[in-house]
Amino acid sequence: MIDFVYQAQAARVIFGAGSLQHLEREVQLLGAERALVLCTPEQQAIAEQVAQLLGVRSAGIYPKAVMHVPAETAAAAVKEAHRLGADCAIAIGGGSTTGLGKAIALESGMPILAIPTTYAGSEMTPIYGITENGLKKTGRDPRVLPRTVIYDPNLSLSLPVGLSVTSAMNAIAHAAEGLYAKDGNPVMDLMAEEGIRALASAIPLIKTNPADVDARSDALYGAWLCGTVLGNVGMALHHKLCHTLGGTFNLPHAEVHTVILPHAIAFNAAAAPNAMKKISRALGGKPAAQGLYELAKTHGAPISLKELGMTLDDVDKAAQIAVQNPYWNPRPIGVDSASTLKNLLQRAWEGGSPIAS
Repeated sequence: MIDFVYQAQAARVIFGAGSLQHLEREVQLLGAERALVLCTPEQQAIAEQVAQLLGVRSAGIYPKAVMHVPAETAAAAVKEAHRLGADCAIAIGGGSTTGLGKAIALESGMPILAIPTTYAGSEMTPIYGITENGLKKTGRDPRVLPRTVIYDPNLSLSLPVGLSVTSAMNAIAHAAEGLYAKDGNPVMDLMAEEGIRALASAIPLIKTNPADVDARSDALYGAWLCGTVLGNVGMALHHKLCHTLGGTFNLPHAEVHTVILPHAIAFNAAAAPNAMKKISRALGGKPAAQGLYELAKTHGAPISLKELGMTLDDVDKAAQIAVQNPYWNPRPIGVDSASTLKNLLQRAWEGGSPIAS
């Protein structure tokens, strides 16, 4: 048995179809009187439903969450929360909305209640990210961890199949990197492998029948586990590359994770053989990197950065940025590794099968 340190994150989880009905009770348990409901412009209708459930406890709706949490958006949301006298933020949606809630919590200290409608998993982490001047900066702070999370599979039934697949792959990425984290532990390993298994099993069922509540429940269950892993251990090269591509080139978050993951796993395979065995086992015995690539490709997800709008000319720039302030990685990344990362990113840009380099 390896030596390890495990410290649980404090969070309350309410899980099950129809669990949104408990919203007012959960807000009361937080001691909140005026909750500001956050969402993206596209999800304003569900945010209005949440506000109606809250009744007099609703301070209003702020429907301006966007990808990668631009600093100016975060500042405007904090100002609006103060103007409305909000003492709680309810983030309904995916990682963009949860990220905006975290930005408010970081500035004001007010509690967050998260209601995920995707499989991003950020609702289970004390990690925040804010993009300023083209660079996405991330950090950890216990103030941004949502105090309560309501997982209601019914709310994910309308999530388009394509986004369901990429969002699930995004969650799998958290668990996959957690399996070779330098601060990993056996508890997180169990959660990571089970989370990957649950999501990989749910993806084909959701593709076949998007209204399958059991499959949607399994996917949310997997997202919860994978998000918990992300919140407890450090991430590595895969997340560094995705933060670079998202923050600097404004590429879509879940899709970038989907494309990069197989290539980052292949890059680290020789340096993390135990993690590869666990990923393979969770995928039903398929080799880790190739299994992840096939899981995405078979179910219609993008497999190339080119599909996401990135130009070949940007590959070199992305590699140069990624080697600056690198995250810890089982296969060390130094300032002389830009050419190696460029090769990885070029394969991801082309969309071919992952290979070790």
